[in-house]
Amino acid sequence: MGSRELGIDLASERPAELFKWFLACLLFGKPIQQEVAARTYREFAQARLLTPRAILEAGWDRLVEILDRGHYVRFDFSTATKLLDVCAALLAQYRSLDRLLQQSTSRADVVRRLLAFKGVGPTTARIFLRDVAALWPGLSRPAR
Repeated sequence: MGSRELGIDLASERPAELFKWFLACLLFGKPIQQEVAARTYREFAQARLLTPRAILEAGWDRLVEILDRGHYVRFDFSTATKLLDVCAALLAQYRSLDRLLQQSTSRADVVRRLLAFKGVGPTTARIFLRDVAALWPGLSRPAR
């Protein structure tokens, strides 16, 4: 499933849309059914938790509640913790994902920066770049 199927408009190049896709990728990065990850992303959208700050303000208990509503129950506790950690680190280090991309010198550099976030693995980075690479110069080539 890609960004378009989730109603995320990456072509707009708006930072908010970029973060929405990253949030979805964090959900799709776990070994869980795509339908469950998509449903859970929609729960986040319905709850208007689509920015790093909104996720941090929601707190762990609220995130677990939303993850459970999406039937993301197998990974609800660890994912709530991961989302809080990633959002805090993203804001502290880059302020936004588009700044992370702007500061990156190559696709491999983007991957390195994403993997530096606690809980972000190669699957999440690969899914994220699959839809983003075409929109950012220099990211269309696969990382080596």
